Amino acid sequence: MRETLRVELGARGYDIVIGPGLLAEAGRHIAPLLRRKRVAVLTDETVAALHLEALREGLAAEGIEMVSLALPAGESTKGWPQFTRAVEWLLDQKVERSDVVVALGGGVIGDLAGFAASVLRRGVRFVQIPTSLLAQVDSSVGGKTGINTRHGKNLVGAFHQPALVLADTSVLGSLAPRDFLAGYGEVVKYGLLGDAAFFDWLEANGPKLASGDMAVRVAAVKRSCEMKAEIVARDETEQGDRALLNLGHTFGHALEAATGYSARLLHGEGVAIGCALAFELSAKLGLCAQEDPSRVRAHLRDMGMKVDLKDIEGDLPDADGLLALMAQDKKVQDGKLRFILARGIGQAFVTADVPHALVHNVLAEALRER
Repeated sequence: MRETLRVELGARGYDIVIGPGLLAEAGRHIAPLLRRKRVAVLTDETVAALHLEALREGLAAEGIEMVSLALPAGESTKGWPQFTRAVEWLLDQKVERSDVVVALGGGVIGDLAGFAASVLRRGVRFVQIPTSLLAQVDSSVGGKTGINTRHGKNLVGAFHQPALVLADTSVLGSLAPRDFLAGYGEVVKYGLLGDAAFFDWLEANGPKLASGDMAVRVAAVKRSCEMKAEIVARDETEQGDRALLNLGHTFGHALEAATGYSARLLHGEGVAIGCALAFELSAKLGLCAQEDPSRVRAHLRDMGMKVDLKDIEGDLPDADGLLALMAQDKKVQDGKLRFILARGIGQAFVTADVPHALVHNVLAEALRER
Protein backbone atom coordinates (compact mmCIF):
# COMPACT_ATOMS: atom_id res chain seq x y z
CA MET A 1 0.00 0.00 0.00
CA ARG A 2 2.29 2.72 -1.33
CA GLU A 3 1.58 6.06 -2.97
CA THR A 4 4.28 8.33 -4.38
CA LEU A 5 3.66 11.95 -5.37
CA ARG A 6 6.07 14.39 -6.97
CA VAL A 7 6.37 18.03 -5.95
CA GLU A 8 7.28 19.61 -9.28
CA LEU A 9 9.85 22.31 -8.58
CA GLY A 10 12.35 21.63 -11.35
CA ALA A 11 15.77 20.68 -10.05
CA ARG A 12 14.48 21.09 -6.48
CA GLY A 13 11.53 18.75 -6.96
CA TYR A 14 11.11 15.82 -4.59
CA ASP A 15 8.99 12.78 -3.84
CA ILE A 16 6.42 12.31 -1.10
CA VAL A 17 6.13 8.60 -0.29
CA ILE A 18 2.99 7.62 1.66
CA GLY A 19 2.07 4.31 3.29
CA PRO A 20 2.56 2.03 6.29
CA GLY A 21 5.95 0.59 7.26
CA LEU A 22 8.15 3.31 5.78
CA LEU A 23 10.36 3.66 8.87
CA ALA A 24 11.61 0.13 8.27
CA GLU A 25 12.43 1.09 4.66
CA ALA A 26 13.91 4.51 5.44
CA GLY A 27 17.45 3.47 4.58
CA ARG A 28 16.48 2.31 1.10
CA HIS A 29 14.77 5.62 0.35
CA ILE A 30 17.41 7.89 1.90
CA ALA A 31 20.58 6.05 0.73
CA PRO A 32 20.49 7.52 -2.83
CA LEU A 33 20.74 11.03 -1.31
CA LEU A 34 23.89 10.33 0.69
CA ARG A 35 27.51 10.93 -0.20
CA ARG A 36 28.59 9.24 3.05
CA LYS A 37 26.43 6.74 4.95
CA ARG A 38 25.64 8.93 7.93
CA VAL A 39 22.68 11.14 8.89
CA ALA A 40 21.93 13.50 11.77
CA VAL A 41 18.40 13.17 13.15
CA LEU A 42 16.51 15.88 15.02
CA THR A 43 13.47 14.65 16.93
CA ASP A 44 11.63 15.24 20.20
CA GLU A 45 11.66 13.19 23.39
CA THR A 46 8.15 11.79 22.92
CA VAL A 47 8.72 10.69 19.31
CA ALA A 48 12.20 9.36 20.13
CA ALA A 49 10.79 6.99 22.74
CA LEU A 50 8.27 5.64 20.23
CA HIS A 51 10.02 5.60 16.87
CA LEU A 52 13.74 6.43 16.99
CA GLU A 53 14.94 2.83 17.27
CA ALA A 54 12.72 1.76 14.37
CA LEU A 55 14.30 4.49 12.25
CA ARG A 56 17.80 3.45 13.41
CA GLU A 57 17.09 -0.13 12.34
CA GLY A 58 15.64 1.00 9.03
CA LEU A 59 18.76 3.04 8.29
CA ALA A 60 21.13 0.34 9.56
CA ALA A 61 19.60 -2.12 7.08
CA GLU A 62 21.35 -0.05 4.39
CA GLY A 63 24.51 0.47 6.44
CA ILE A 64 23.65 4.06 7.36
CA GLU A 65 24.94 5.37 10.69
CA MET A 66 22.66 7.68 12.68
CA VAL A 67 23.35 10.32 15.34
CA SER A 68 20.37 11.96 17.02
CA LEU A 69 19.27 14.81 19.27
CA ALA A 70 15.91 14.67 21.05
CA LEU A 71 14.51 18.08 21.97
CA PRO A 72 11.66 18.65 24.45
CA ALA A 73 8.22 17.97 22.99
CA GLY A 74 5.75 20.82 22.49
CA GLU A 75 5.23 24.12 20.70
CA SER A 76 7.52 25.98 23.14
CA THR A 77 10.47 24.12 21.58
CA LYS A 78 9.91 26.06 18.36
CA GLY A 79 11.84 29.13 19.51
CA TRP A 80 15.34 30.60 19.67
CA PRO A 81 16.77 28.56 22.60
CA GLN A 82 16.11 25.09 21.14
CA PHE A 83 16.85 26.28 17.59
CA THR A 84 20.27 27.48 18.75
CA ARG A 85 20.80 24.20 20.58
CA ALA A 86 19.95 22.22 17.43
CA VAL A 87 22.27 24.24 15.16
CA GLU A 88 25.19 24.02 17.61
CA TRP A 89 24.62 20.26 17.96
CA LEU A 90 24.64 19.79 14.18
CA LEU A 91 27.93 21.69 14.03
CA ASP A 92 29.28 19.56 16.90
CA GLN A 93 28.44 16.49 14.79
CA LYS A 94 30.50 18.00 11.95
CA VAL A 95 27.57 17.88 9.55
CA GLU A 96 28.90 18.83 6.13
CA ARG A 97 27.17 20.70 3.34
CA SER A 98 26.78 17.47 1.36
CA ASP A 99 25.17 15.64 4.31
CA VAL A 100 21.49 15.15 5.11
CA VAL A 101 19.59 16.22 8.23
CA VAL A 102 16.50 14.14 9.09
CA ALA A 103 13.46 15.64 10.84
CA LEU A 104 11.63 12.88 12.71
CA GLY A 105 8.54 14.28 14.40
CA GLY A 106 5.54 16.52 14.06
CA GLY A 107 5.28 20.04 12.73
CA VAL A 108 7.39 21.62 15.47
CA ILE A 109 10.40 19.40 14.75
CA GLY A 110 9.89 19.60 10.98
CA ASP A 111 9.77 23.40 11.02
CA LEU A 112 12.72 23.78 13.39
CA ALA A 113 14.91 21.14 11.74
CA GLY A 114 14.16 22.49 8.28
CA PHE A 115 15.10 26.01 9.35
CA ALA A 116 18.27 24.71 11.01
CA ALA A 117 19.18 22.90 7.77
CA SER A 118 18.48 26.04 5.74
CA VAL A 119 21.04 28.13 7.63
CA LEU A 120 23.62 25.45 8.51
CA ARG A 121 26.65 26.05 6.27
CA ARG A 122 24.29 28.24 4.18
CA GLY A 123 22.06 25.30 3.42
CA VAL A 124 22.18 21.52 3.74
CA ARG A 125 19.57 19.06 2.50
CA PHE A 126 17.01 17.57 4.83
CA VAL A 127 14.47 14.76 4.81
CA GLN A 128 11.07 15.03 6.46
CA ILE A 129 9.75 11.95 8.28
CA PRO A 130 6.51 13.36 9.74
CA THR A 131 5.00 11.39 12.62
CA SER A 132 1.74 13.31 13.15
CA LEU A 133 -1.26 13.55 10.84
CA LEU A 134 -0.90 17.33 10.80
CA ALA A 135 2.72 17.12 9.67
CA GLN A 136 2.03 14.41 7.09
CA VAL A 137 -0.67 16.41 5.32
CA ASP A 138 0.68 19.92 5.76
CA SER A 139 3.87 21.10 7.42
CA SER A 140 6.23 18.46 5.97
CA VAL A 141 5.36 19.44 2.39
CA GLY A 142 6.15 22.74 0.71
CA GLY A 143 9.38 23.96 2.25
CA LYS A 144 8.08 26.43 4.83
CA THR A 145 10.40 26.28 7.83
CA GLY A 146 10.73 28.52 10.85
CA ILE A 147 10.33 29.28 14.52
CA ASN A 148 8.09 31.43 16.72
CA THR A 149 9.12 34.59 18.55
CA ARG A 150 7.43 36.73 21.19
CA HIS A 151 5.96 38.71 18.27
CA GLY A 152 4.05 35.75 16.87
CA LYS A 153 4.07 32.39 15.14
CA ASN A 154 6.42 31.50 12.26
CA LEU A 155 7.73 35.05 11.88
CA VAL A 156 11.37 33.93 11.48
CA GLY A 157 12.18 31.27 8.93
CA ALA A 158 13.03 30.38 5.36
CA PHE A 159 11.66 28.59 2.34
CA HIS A 160 13.82 25.45 2.20
CA GLN A 161 12.39 22.45 0.37
CA PRO A 162 13.06 18.94 1.68
CA ALA A 163 14.88 16.42 -0.49
CA LEU A 164 12.31 13.72 0.37
CA VAL A 165 9.20 13.22 2.51
CA LEU A 166 8.44 9.79 4.02
CA ALA A 167 4.91 9.73 5.46
CA ASP A 168 4.65 6.44 7.37
CA THR A 169 0.91 6.14 8.04
CA SER A 170 1.39 3.26 10.49
CA VAL A 171 2.97 5.63 13.07
CA LEU A 172 -0.33 7.56 13.26
CA GLY A 173 -1.62 4.72 15.45
CA SER A 174 0.66 5.94 18.25
CA LEU A 175 -1.02 9.36 18.40
CA ALA A 176 -3.38 10.28 21.21
CA PRO A 177 -6.91 10.79 19.85
CA ARG A 178 -6.76 14.54 20.48
CA ASP A 179 -3.48 14.89 18.57
CA PHE A 180 -4.82 12.84 15.66
CA LEU A 181 -7.98 14.96 15.45
CA ALA A 182 -5.94 18.15 15.61
CA GLY A 183 -4.26 16.98 12.41
CA TYR A 184 -7.68 16.37 10.91
CA GLY A 185 -8.23 20.13 11.10
CA GLU A 186 -5.67 20.48 8.30
CA VAL A 187 -7.14 17.59 6.30
CA VAL A 188 -10.63 19.08 6.24
CA LYS A 189 -9.11 22.45 5.29
CA TYR A 190 -8.14 21.04 1.88
CA GLY A 191 -11.72 20.09 1.07
CA LEU A 192 -12.98 23.47 2.23
CA LEU A 193 -10.47 25.49 0.25
CA GLY A 194 -10.52 23.75 -3.11
CA ASP A 195 -12.22 20.37 -3.42
CA ALA A 196 -15.89 20.07 -2.47
CA ALA A 197 -15.89 16.40 -3.54
CA PHE A 198 -13.09 15.70 -1.05
CA PHE A 199 -15.14 17.36 1.69
CA ASP A 200 -18.11 15.13 0.72
CA TRP A 201 -15.76 12.11 0.93
CA LEU A 202 -14.54 13.20 4.37
CA GLU A 203 -18.11 13.55 5.63
CA ALA A 204 -18.63 9.89 4.65
CA ASN A 205 -15.19 8.52 5.61
CA GLY A 206 -14.03 10.73 8.50
CA PRO A 207 -15.09 8.21 11.16
CA LYS A 208 -13.13 5.41 9.39
CA LEU A 209 -10.12 7.70 9.24
CA ALA A 210 -10.33 8.31 12.99
CA SER A 211 -10.88 4.63 13.81
CA GLY A 212 -7.68 3.54 12.03
CA ASP A 213 -8.76 2.28 8.59
CA MET A 214 -5.34 2.25 6.88
CA ALA A 215 -6.63 2.48 3.31
CA VAL A 216 -8.72 5.53 4.23
CA ARG A 217 -5.78 7.11 6.05
CA VAL A 218 -3.49 6.63 3.06
CA ALA A 219 -6.16 8.06 0.72
CA ALA A 220 -6.73 11.12 2.93
CA VAL A 221 -3.01 11.85 3.30
CA LYS A 222 -2.50 11.36 -0.45
CA ARG A 223 -5.29 13.75 -1.49
CA SER A 224 -4.17 16.37 1.03
CA CYS A 225 -0.57 16.17 -0.19
CA GLU A 226 -1.69 16.24 -3.83
CA MET A 227 -3.54 19.48 -3.26
CA LYS A 228 -0.68 21.06 -1.36
CA ALA A 229 1.91 19.91 -3.93
CA GLU A 230 -0.13 21.40 -6.78
CA ILE A 231 -0.44 24.76 -5.01
CA VAL A 232 3.24 24.84 -3.97
CA ALA A 233 4.33 24.06 -7.54
CA ARG A 234 2.29 27.07 -8.76
CA ASP A 235 3.34 29.45 -6.00
CA GLU A 236 6.31 28.31 -3.94
CA THR A 237 6.90 31.51 -1.93
CA GLU A 238 3.29 32.54 -1.31
CA GLN A 239 2.90 35.40 -3.75
CA GLY A 240 -0.61 34.32 -4.74
CA ASP A 241 -2.42 30.95 -4.67
CA ARG A 242 -0.37 29.48 -1.82
CA ALA A 243 -2.05 31.87 0.60
CA LEU A 244 -5.18 29.70 0.16
CA LEU A 245 -3.45 27.12 2.36
CA ASN A 246 -3.89 29.59 5.22
CA LEU A 247 -7.65 29.09 5.34
CA GLY A 248 -8.53 29.18 9.03
CA HIS A 249 -5.02 30.28 10.03
CA THR A 250 -5.61 34.03 10.39
CA PHE A 251 -8.10 33.39 13.18
CA GLY A 252 -6.31 30.23 14.34
CA HIS A 253 -2.88 31.83 14.85
CA ALA A 254 -4.43 34.63 16.90
CA LEU A 255 -6.18 32.07 19.11
CA GLU A 256 -2.92 30.14 19.53
CA ALA A 257 -1.16 33.34 20.59
CA ALA A 258 -4.03 34.15 22.97
CA THR A 259 -3.61 30.76 24.65
CA GLY A 260 0.18 31.07 24.86
CA TYR A 261 0.91 28.35 22.27
CA SER A 262 -0.01 25.91 25.02
CA ALA A 263 -1.89 22.62 25.34
CA ARG A 264 -5.07 24.68 25.77
CA LEU A 265 -5.28 24.86 21.99
CA LEU A 266 -3.35 22.71 19.52
CA HIS A 267 -2.50 24.16 16.10
CA GLY A 268 -4.94 21.97 14.17
CA GLU A 269 -7.69 22.80 16.67
CA GLY A 270 -7.06 26.49 16.05
CA VAL A 271 -7.25 25.87 12.30
CA ALA A 272 -10.57 24.04 12.65
CA ILE A 273 -12.10 26.84 14.73
CA GLY A 274 -10.58 29.34 12.31
CA CYS A 275 -12.18 27.60 9.32
CA ALA A 276 -15.58 27.77 11.03
CA LEU A 277 -15.05 31.50 11.72
CA ALA A 278 -13.88 32.13 8.14
CA PHE A 279 -17.06 30.56 6.79
CA GLU A 280 -19.12 32.53 9.32
CA LEU A 281 -17.48 35.74 8.10
CA SER A 282 -18.01 34.70 4.47
CA ALA A 283 -21.71 34.09 5.12
CA LYS A 284 -22.12 37.49 6.82
CA LEU A 285 -20.52 39.10 3.76
CA GLY A 286 -23.06 37.31 1.56
CA LEU A 287 -20.35 35.32 -0.20
CA CYS A 288 -21.58 31.82 0.61
CA ALA A 289 -24.85 30.20 1.58
CA GLN A 290 -25.96 30.56 5.19
CA GLU A 291 -26.00 26.75 5.40
CA ASP A 292 -22.25 26.40 4.69
CA PRO A 293 -20.94 27.49 8.12
CA SER A 294 -23.45 25.14 9.76
CA ARG A 295 -22.32 22.24 7.56
CA VAL A 296 -18.67 22.91 8.38
CA ARG A 297 -19.40 23.05 12.11
CA ALA A 298 -21.60 19.94 11.98
CA HIS A 299 -18.84 17.85 10.38
CA LEU A 300 -16.17 19.05 12.81
CA ARG A 301 -18.55 18.40 15.71
CA ASP A 302 -19.32 14.90 14.36
CA MET A 303 -15.57 14.20 14.38
CA GLY A 304 -15.34 15.23 18.03
CA MET A 305 -13.30 18.35 17.37
CA LYS A 306 -13.19 21.82 18.86
CA VAL A 307 -15.43 24.03 16.74
CA ASP A 308 -16.17 27.29 18.55
CA LEU A 309 -14.45 29.70 20.94
CA LYS A 310 -16.54 28.22 23.75
CA ASP A 311 -14.61 24.96 23.26
CA ILE A 312 -11.39 26.66 24.41
CA GLU A 313 -10.88 26.40 28.17
CA GLY A 314 -9.85 29.43 30.20
CA ASP A 315 -9.95 33.16 29.50
CA LEU A 316 -9.56 34.73 26.09
CA PRO A 317 -8.94 38.36 25.11
CA ASP A 318 -11.91 40.45 24.01
CA ALA A 319 -12.60 41.08 20.31
CA ASP A 320 -10.20 44.06 20.25
CA GLY A 321 -7.48 41.93 21.82
CA LEU A 322 -7.95 39.15 19.28
CA LEU A 323 -7.89 41.67 16.42
CA ALA A 324 -4.61 43.06 17.75
CA LEU A 325 -3.13 39.56 17.70
CA MET A 326 -4.40 39.03 14.15
CA ALA A 327 -2.61 42.23 13.09
CA GLN A 328 0.73 40.53 13.88
CA ASP A 329 -0.01 37.84 11.31
CA LYS A 330 2.59 37.47 8.56
CA LYS A 331 -0.21 37.74 6.00
CA VAL A 332 -0.45 41.49 6.67
CA GLN A 333 0.43 43.49 3.54
CA ASP A 334 0.63 47.28 3.44
CA GLY A 335 -0.95 47.31 6.88
CA LYS A 336 -3.97 45.33 5.65
CA LEU A 337 -4.78 41.86 6.91
CA ARG A 338 -5.50 39.33 4.16
CA PHE A 339 -8.32 36.88 4.79
CA ILE A 340 -9.02 33.59 3.09
CA LEU A 341 -12.78 33.54 2.62
CA ALA A 342 -15.09 31.26 0.62
CA ARG A 343 -17.86 31.54 -1.95
CA GLY A 344 -18.88 28.03 -0.91
CA ILE A 345 -17.33 24.76 0.23
CA GLY A 346 -14.32 24.14 -2.03
CA GLN A 347 -14.27 27.75 -3.29
CA ALA A 348 -11.79 29.73 -1.20
CA PHE A 349 -10.14 32.98 -2.29
CA VAL A 350 -7.81 35.60 -0.83
CA THR A 351 -8.90 39.16 -0.08
CA ALA A 352 -7.86 42.18 1.98
CA ASP A 353 -11.21 43.87 1.39
CA VAL A 354 -12.95 42.92 4.63
CA PRO A 355 -14.59 45.55 6.85
CA HIS A 356 -12.80 45.73 10.20
CA ALA A 357 -16.12 46.23 12.00
CA LEU A 358 -17.57 43.01 10.59
CA VAL A 359 -14.57 40.94 11.73
CA HIS A 360 -14.96 42.55 15.16
CA ASN A 361 -18.66 41.62 15.19
CA VAL A 362 -17.96 37.98 14.28
CA LEU A 363 -15.40 37.70 17.08
CA ALA A 364 -17.58 39.51 19.61
CA GLU A 365 -20.53 37.25 18.79
CA ALA A 366 -18.38 34.13 19.14
CA LEU A 367 -17.09 35.38 22.49
CA ARG A 368 -20.60 36.13 23.75
CA GLU A 369 -21.55 32.49 23.14
CA ARG A 370 -18.81 31.24 25.49
